[in-house]
Amino acid sequence: MKTVAIYPGSFDPITNGHLDVLRRATSMFDHVIVGIAPNAEKHPLFTTPERLALTRAAIKGIRRASVEEFDGLLVDYAQRKKAQVLVRGLRAVSDFEYEFQMALMNRKLAARVETIFLMPKDEYTFISSRLVKEVAMLGGNVSDFVPVVVQKALKAKIAAG
Repeated sequence: MKTVAIYPGSFDPITNGHLDVLRRATSMFDHVIVGIAPNAEKHPLFTTPERLALTRAAIKGIRRASVEEFDGLLVDYAQRKKAQVLVRGLRAVSDFEYEFQMALMNRKLAARVETIFLMPKDEYTFISSRLVKEVAMLGGNVSDFVPVVVQKALKAKIAAG
């Protein structure tokens, strides 16, 4: 049986840390769907179609990975996609409490969908989409934190105001 995993998030924008977690997940599962959720509460810099396009460009060359938009409950989406696993990245202990609570809720809602936590390489543990956007908006160099396609999109978006 093919093992399908979903790596959900807002990915506003996708970072090298996200890509590291995705590569780890694709080495473990037959297929990993990067599920991009429109999250108005986070006030995204990039629209959902922009995030989809940037993520598709960033994951090009990563075998067994695809990108899709989803809305609603993650576990409902997982069940529609026949996914058995949810992949969540943990950068620091501070991420764990929230992620643990979400994993338990998801387990209660859909017991057959398991959550696994993956940590990125040490060099990516401090990177977050929020910090990347902040550094970019203040004119800093983000080339070590995001793929080139994202770096260019950040510059263009900030220049456009």
